Amino acid sequence: MISGLTAAVAALLCTALLAAVVRAAVLRAGAADRGTRPARTPHLGGIAVAVGTLTAVGAGPVLGLAPLGDGVGPLLGAAGAVALLGLAGDLRPLGARVRIGVQTAAATVVVALASGLSPGPGALAVVWIVLVTNAFSLLDASDGAMGTVAGVTALGLSVCAIADALPGLALLLSVLAASLTGFLLHNWHPARIVLGHCGSLFTGFLLASAAVLVHTEADPVRAGASLFALTAVVLADAALVLLSRRRAGRALGDGAADHIAHRLRLSGLTVQGTAVVLGLAALAGTVVSLLVHDGRLAPPAVLPLVLGAAVAVVLLLRVPVYGDEALRTRPAPGAAREGAPA
Repeated sequence: MISGLTAAVAALLCTALLAAVVRAAVLRAGAADRGTRPARTPHLGGIAVAVGTLTAVGAGPVLGLAPLGDGVGPLLGAAGAVALLGLAGDLRPLGARVRIGVQTAAATVVVALASGLSPGPGALAVVWIVLVTNAFSLLDASDGAMGTVAGVTALGLSVCAIADALPGLALLLSVLAASLTGFLLHNWHPARIVLGHCGSLFTGFLLASAAVLVHTEADPVRAGASLFALTAVVLADAALVLLSRRRAGRALGDGAADHIAHRLRLSGLTVQGTAVVLGLAALAGTVVSLLVHDGRLAPPAVLPLVLGAAVAVVLLLRVPVYGDEALRTRPAPGAAREGAPA
């Protein structure tokens, strides 16, 4: 317990410090590149989250304080590879095939080496990990939203891991939650730095993979219900974006401001209020997921969440986000972060 708390505190402080250092370095380099033009909000904050998390967790075995446990080593290695992929994408755009290929390979490593699933369920797990990883990446479009939702999800999963006697995985998830908290000190509105693809893909991959590892021994129906409840917010956001851009004939990566967070702000919420609402929604889903996973609720208990997510998507699709009508309802300049990754 003491070693886990120490690792979490170290991760929080390390991430908060690194985020400030990365921001200063990026702004200095940007100022040198652009002369007197104002710099955009730096998009390399994921470096701080990835390094803070991996360092705090990896120091345990080295110092003899907290062993990783079965399956955590492959997960850390695969997540590190995904973080490097995201960093490369932040520095220079990568093709969809490269991104999905690396994510699929990393997910396959986790499933093959750590989950013990048979080929059929294992293939489904790989697809699910890639899907949720990218769904979390899409959510990184508003100050504080991604960090709040991911932090709540990580804490819920850590409780599941503790209940299933997976101390190494619980430590990793609690450290990730602490790192995200440290990052939120810089990412809360008005954000001074944002996660970028490095941090959002790293975080999404860790959470998706850890969720699979936590649910490998569960009944398939119960596991599926619990996994949906745990990721209801990010899946709803991804569905909203896909449906919206399909109707408008837009590409998925065109950077449009059409996520749940954007639509909530256009409906009257502040940026901070949007992050809080999404965090509360994630908390509700996480609590239901915990109760289903623990057997206190039957799998059909997630049906209200399914209905609620569907209704939210339908209602938010009606909020104008494209064209002249959207411009008339858009918040005043400065109310939303510019340059947010889609």
